[in-house]
Amino acid sequence: MPSFKLPLSGDVVQNISPWTAFLSPIGSQFGLVNITLGQSSAPQVEQEVLNDVGSYGKQLGRIGDALIVLLAHLPADVRLSPDECKAIDALDDMLQKIADVKAKHNRAAHRPRRIAAAA
Repeated sequence: MPSFKLPLSGDVVQNISPWTAFLSPIGSQFGLVNITLGQSSAPQVEQEVLNDVGSYGKQLGRIGDALIVLLAHLPADVRLSPDECKAIDALDDMLQKIADVKAKHNRAAHRPRRIAAAA
C-alpha cells in the first residue's frame, strides 16, 4: 500500500554539524545566527561606536530625549503648518509609547508635552 503524507508532514532530514555551525566563518562573524543590518560606508567606525559609545537604541533614545527638551522650549506662539504639526504629533506619539515601555521596565523616561496645532 502506498504511503500518503499531507504537506509538511513528511520526514525531514538535515545534518547539522556543530563544528561547521559554530566555527565556520561567515565574513568576520561566527555563530549559528548572524544578523547583518545593511552596508556601512565605514564598518570599522560603526562597530567601534556600537562597542564603545552606545547601541542603536541608546543613540536613538538620547536623540529622542534631546528632541523632547528642544520641543519643550519651542515658543508658544510659533506657527506650524499642518504638515509640520503632523510630523511633531507623530514624533510625540512615538516618544510617549517609548516612555510607556521604559516605565513598564522601571527605566527613567522623558515625556514630551503636547504642542497645540497652529490656527
